[in-house]
Amino acid sequence: MADQLPFRYLAVDGPIGVGKTSLVDRLVRRFEAVKVLEDVENPFLPEFYQDRPGAAFQTQTYFLLSRFKQQREVVQQELFQRLIIADYTFQKDRIFAYLTLSDDDLAIYDKLYVGLEPHVAVPDLVLFLSADVDTCMARIKKRARGFEREISEDYMAELIDAYKHYFHYYNRSPLLVVDTTNLDLVGKGDDFDELVEQLKRPIRGTEYFIPAKKR
Repeated sequence: MADQLPFRYLAVDGPIGVGKTSLVDRLVRRFEAVKVLEDVENPFLPEFYQDRPGAAFQTQTYFLLSRFKQQREVVQQELFQRLIIADYTFQKDRIFAYLTLSDDDLAIYDKLYVGLEPHVAVPDLVLFLSADVDTCMARIKKRARGFEREISEDYMAELIDAYKHYFHYYNRSPLLVVDTTNLDLVGKGDDFDELVEQLKRPIRGTEYFIPAKKR
């Protein structure tokens, strides 16, 4: 029988390259959960990373509608009879939008976003993974997605700061913050097992995961 967690919907979020999907894959195997992965096959992404005019708005709109459709399907999945683990939160779309869109485009985007967001389920727990710029860039390089080659260190630094700012004020659900810079959550070490034990206990408000070796 699989281990049990004290909630039904876990969302893992964090900047590009931080290791969200790899951790979700491992958690799904451990807890026999339903996996929800965001659609990264956005047809506008290559043009966005090449700074083509208009591509940022097209990219964000595509992601917003794609994620909304997927999140609505999550809500309808057996009324959460099984544990659901996602590798993103719906709100991440707004983080990227505020970072990339012009004021005019953002005004249009926000009108669409505020109409959709109330219809999306709130996770029972959000796991926010963070890491420094060098770590994220190294992990991006290792997984070698073609369209991500255009990501600059400056953009990554801005994205990491935007995520930290958003989750500093996050209060929609319990939040567990994990700095993965010096952790191996997908290897054979103890970090993953310690994280699992943390997830098994009730988490209230915002808490921080600190492995025994760092205490």
